[in-house]
Amino acid sequence: MTQELRRTLGVFDAVVVGLGAMLGAGVFVALGPAAGAAGSGLLWGLAVAALVAYCNAMSSARLAVDYPASGGTYVYGRERLGPFWGWLAGWAFVVGKTASCAAMALTVGAYVWPGQAHAVAVGAVVVLTAVNYGGVQKSATLTRVIVAVVLGVLAAVVVVSLGSDAADAGRLGLGPGFGTEAGSASAHGVLQAAGLLFFAFAGYARITTLGEEVRDPARTIPRAVPLALGLVLAVYACVAVAVLSVLGAGELGRSAAPLADAVRAAGASWLVPVVRVGAAAAALGALLALILGISRTTLAMARDGHLPRALAAVHPRFRVPHRAELAVGAVVAVLAATADVRGAIGFSSFGVLAYYAIANASAWTVGSAGSPGVRIRAAVGLVGCVVLAFALPVPSVVTGAAVLLLGAALYAVRHR
Repeated sequence: MTQELRRTLGVFDAVVVGLGAMLGAGVFVALGPAAGAAGSGLLWGLAVAALVAYCNAMSSARLAVDYPASGGTYVYGRERLGPFWGWLAGWAFVVGKTASCAAMALTVGAYVWPGQAHAVAVGAVVVLTAVNYGGVQKSATLTRVIVAVVLGVLAAVVVVSLGSDAADAGRLGLGPGFGTEAGSASAHGVLQAAGLLFFAFAGYARITTLGEEVRDPARTIPRAVPLALGLVLAVYACVAVAVLSVLGAGELGRSAAPLADAVRAAGASWLVPVVRVGAAAAALGALLALILGISRTTLAMARDGHLPRALAAVHPRFRVPHRAELAVGAVVAVLAATADVRGAIGFSSFGVLAYYAIANASAWTVGSAGSPGVRIRAAVGLVGCVVLAFALPVPSVVTGAAVLLLGAALYAVRHR
């Protein structure tokens, strides 16, 4: 009986999976904290995050050509740098993203039924786990619907905001000095904003994590990754310009729901419920992609014995890592039912940046004189990840570093 997954995803499906992962609830909430850090240097922070994300994406896509298997950077680190670095990447991804899953599920609950957020969150996890269990093609089909809804809502926000009398291009802060109503933002503030915004870009890794389920990965992945990233960058830039031009950096930095506040300030309060629907759909899309990515990384780690080998089983009919998916779904459901982890996952951003730092270091070893662009992108991506990681708020850095050290200690104990 084969233990390999079924290759069913083409370029379009891979792009949609990437869009579903990146157009998550982050675009509905991340702009506020980022503006609080960078002021009207927000757009510069977005540009820095996009540059680092591009380098990371191209490094991951290059590695996926040589290693078209489930697991993403866990596999790349293991094969190019050694077992420890693969383990550390997998540890950072599984632990950090599991908490992110629970947070995203609770975000769905908060938007759909605030009074029963935990119950709705658990229901969302159960339904999406069942969809994933039925095969990756079913997951891709549901993601198409979610992406279409989210893009429609974001387009409405941009059109209403930019078309209103409240819009003022002078609030964009594209000139030198990053001027804001409260003074000027520092370069550190822009880098911190980039670190916060980078988290919203990180979903393109889902394409490479599903490398074992993509048709003709050597051709599909290098095309799908930059295409998905470029489309998301264009969407984020439009949304950021629209919201910033209406609210200004000061008000945007204080907003907990920036898109809803923007349409309200633009005189379109009727659109607020629609924005809530879009945010709930975006959170569902991100949750669906997260469960896919974590279960595939769990599969790869179980194959190597870093996790129980029973989790490496592949369903004979649906050809999915069904035990890994059920295990991930169960853990996320328990977290979503018993704790509110939305304010306790600051380490996730740090962990994601560490994950991609390992991907870039792995890509550096692939580069050669015949393809200098690979090493240039890997170097820029590696430095960018390190800088953005340590530009994050101190609690996120401390917690993230502690999680990585715990993973290293577990590796040492296991091998000793």
